[in-house]
Amino acid sequence: MSDARGLAPVPKRTNPLGFVASGVQALQRGVLPMLAVGWGMRDEGIGLIVALGVGLLLALFGGGMAYLKWRKLTYTLGETDIRVESGIVSRATRSVPFERIQDVSLEQALVPRLFGLVEVRFETGAGGKDELKLAYLSEKEGEALRDVVRARKDGVTETISEADTQTGTVVEAPPSVLFAMNTQRLLTFGLFEFSLAVVAVVAGAAQQFDFLLPFDIWDWGGWKDLLAEPGGRLEHLGFALQVIGALAALAALAMIGIISGIGKTVLRDWGFRLEQTAKGFRRRRGLLTRTDVVMPVHRVQAARVTTGILRRRFGWHGLSFVSLAQDSGAGNHVVAPFGTMAELEPIIRAARFDPPDVHLDWQRGSARYRLDGALLAGAILVPAAALVAATGRPWLAMAPILGAAFLTLRGVFLWRFERNALSPKQLFIGSGWLAPTLAIANRVKLQSVEISQSFIGRWRGYVTLQLGLAGGTMALHGISEARARELRKAILASITATDFSELAD
Repeated sequence: MSDARGLAPVPKRTNPLGFVASGVQALQRGVLPMLAVGWGMRDEGIGLIVALGVGLLLALFGGGMAYLKWRKLTYTLGETDIRVESGIVSRATRSVPFERIQDVSLEQALVPRLFGLVEVRFETGAGGKDELKLAYLSEKEGEALRDVVRARKDGVTETISEADTQTGTVVEAPPSVLFAMNTQRLLTFGLFEFSLAVVAVVAGAAQQFDFLLPFDIWDWGGWKDLLAEPGGRLEHLGFALQVIGALAALAALAMIGIISGIGKTVLRDWGFRLEQTAKGFRRRRGLLTRTDVVMPVHRVQAARVTTGILRRRFGWHGLSFVSLAQDSGAGNHVVAPFGTMAELEPIIRAARFDPPDVHLDWQRGSARYRLDGALLAGAILVPAAALVAATGRPWLAMAPILGAAFLTLRGVFLWRFERNALSPKQLFIGSGWLAPTLAIANRVKLQSVEISQSFIGRWRGYVTLQLGLAGGTMALHGISEARARELRKAILASITATDFSELAD
């Protein structure tokens, strides 16, 4: 688009500090090669000098390439698209129409954040390398560019000038904070994010680098001798020593899980803040890599309230929105990861959804669906029991039989917690017992309704209702055909009765 004087759009470069940040990141990537060279030549007199030389060459090469890429990369805001030209030897021009851009988000890794820079990501919905990004702009430039692209996508050109991408002087009403987590809340959340996945990583690393340790960590006898060394007092404990060792190992695993859960939570959700602005919901979070996502209200398609086995007992829940934009490769945007229902309900209402009330007519799916699923799983275990009994150990055949019985009882029990309800404007889907989940969808925003039926379902009288939802999926499994047709009729009536041109953004 031409500027205020009617001139053609001028290509712009990203922030000059961007190639400096890229050079520092290249130096970071050179640390491991430096350490590898230094370790491999540790017995040589010039090992340290060679390692430093490798690091210097990598830094110079990375910095030089970053400068050349910065010099050769330009972006242009046209009347209908954004155009990016890049390439040092071979040139490439990428044009993305504004109407194809689903959302614009800002991301700050640690090094660019130190320089006050952001990476602008244009999400087209294609995924992978088809996504467009600009690295790096200043924070004000990135925020203003996001506003300009969104305004032009929505056909609004008079409220934001192209000069705002340089000055960042977009005026808007002050935001209101909907949800935030202080340090105490963050650490409490980390305790519930207990994870033993890091244990497998530590064990794998120990197995790969066990040659660096003075003893074999997988030798129980060695550990026993090590514990018995101080005065020889522990070597006579016998079974008691084994119990102490097992308890100590369990305590160590629990501590590793707690520390890893807190560490993961702090890195991901540090400074978590959800605000309501004139443009929609703005969420910022992250310690080393900080993300800044804005979700216009009209792009929020559904809401999901989740909890966990333990956190439910303490009244903690999480809230996420199903949005047209992508968040770390998924359509779910976490807007309140750890809060009470009293804190989540205002956010749900701000997104133009209503929490379920006590007058809803909740209906369950077909008990036959759950029973059939359990019986099919058990049908695999019963032949296994017969094979085990044929080996001459009939008592072992009880394990598969008990497993089949457990699956059957579990399926019938969980049926009680699979439910759905319809309000004049919304569809509610609840599931789960220990960790229940509630999905809330606006009937108007559902894009399609499909009823499917398997061979067993036709015989037993239940169907699956698939609901098309931009940015995500929803489904009701194992409901009666009459209920499915009732839901489909109500949803389609809401869609056909709506004039979408009159819907407010």
